[in-house]
Amino acid sequence: MSGHSKWHNIQQRKGKQDAKRSSMFSKFGKAISIAAQRGGADPETNFSLRLAIDKAKSVSMPKDNIDRAVKKGTGEVGDGVQIEEALYEGFGPGGVALIVKCLTDNRNRTSADIKHVLSKNGGSLGSSGSVMWMFDLLGLIQLETIKLPTDRDSFEMDLIEAGAEDISIDGEQVEIKTKVENFSKVLNKLKSLNIEPDDSGLRYIAKEEVGISDEVREQISKLFDLLEENDDVEDYFTNAG
Repeated sequence: MSGHSKWHNIQQRKGKQDAKRSSMFSKFGKAISIAAQRGGADPETNFSLRLAIDKAKSVSMPKDNIDRAVKKGTGEVGDGVQIEEALYEGFGPGGVALIVKCLTDNRNRTSADIKHVLSKNGGSLGSSGSVMWMFDLLGLIQLETIKLPTDRDSFEMDLIEAGAEDISIDGEQVEIKTKVENFSKVLNKLKSLNIEPDDSGLRYIAKEEVGISDEVREQISKLFDLLEENDDVEDYFTNAG
């Protein structure tokens, strides 16, 4: 499994337990708005919007909030403020590579916030391209093994034909990687098999992981806790093993 997946799962569980609902809804609302802004308001034809709405529903975000976020993205409601995606590259404790994905209506504020969090926690903000070359952008789908059909060989063949690049099973967790262009095809194949993923999305996966000490691991965990608390941060990625 990728370094990001391990960190992401830990933080996702912690986020579901500890984060305020309003903060979670704010993040999902931004994701819905930017998806609608880019591809229109119909989730049947806008795959990114459908994915964002599904994730919002998974945390019981009210339908009114979802509808309002869609309309804000298409410009039907709102104050004219436009949300955009911003990627920040940098280094964390122990020199590990970091990519922080944000959805923001104010790049200057968000950039300052990310720079402050990194500099105060053993890291630093890098320039564009400083660590991006260490990662591949891939579709990543995760689900529990209990959801797998009895005939796993046929299951894997169906996914490979749909465009899956790699299918790995680690304990109770299944991880499926795809090229970006095949991500929606593989997700649709899973849905046709009545299998609902536990998590899915486009992720920056480290080409190679780096080993870290327990001390650095603790520092990184603290840093990620702080990133989770920032409403502009949608996701983060690391090459820490």
